[in-house]
Amino acid sequence: MSQIPPPINPSMPYEDGSASHEEEFIVPLCAVFRKHLKTENLKFTPERAQVLDSIIQMDRVLEADELLIELRNRGMKVSKATIYRTLKLLTDAGIIEQVLYDQKQAHYRLAYGRQPQGQIICVETGQIIEFTDPDLIALRDRIAAAHGWTPVGHRLQIYAISKSQDAEPTHDEGGIS
Repeated sequence: MSQIPPPINPSMPYEDGSASHEEEFIVPLCAVFRKHLKTENLKFTPERAQVLDSIIQMDRVLEADELLIELRNRGMKVSKATIYRTLKLLTDAGIIEQVLYDQKQAHYRLAYGRQPQGQIICVETGQIIEFTDPDLIALRDRIAAAHGWTPVGHRLQIYAISKSQDAEPTHDEGGIS
């Protein structure tokens, strides 16, 4: 069985300090990131905090350049090198995961405490639909067990052509029926 971290609420608790009623356990991502940085003898800098905060607020598949533009639009001064270094640190900490759709640009998304997701990617429009499927997780677990391994996650990307090829690239959420 997969060892997935407990569910998290990427946002801070409610203004009154209470946690979400829907989730039993909330881990602030900044605490997870600080702990990882400490193990690497690195500091939790304001720039790293800004990058993490932007990723949490965007909460979708994103590119490093989009993140840079978002931060600069907020009036924050952060270099492209800081973005890339922080993305690597966040990936190493298990907070985000790198999702490669093509060889030109890496894409990232929040991963900590979330169920593994697959993506259907339109090769013509760039539209992305994320999905989860319990059968896929069961298949992953069965294949790993057959080889004597313990699964810790998976990535499935399906490349296809969407129904509406005129659509702008989007990051839709969808499930499998």
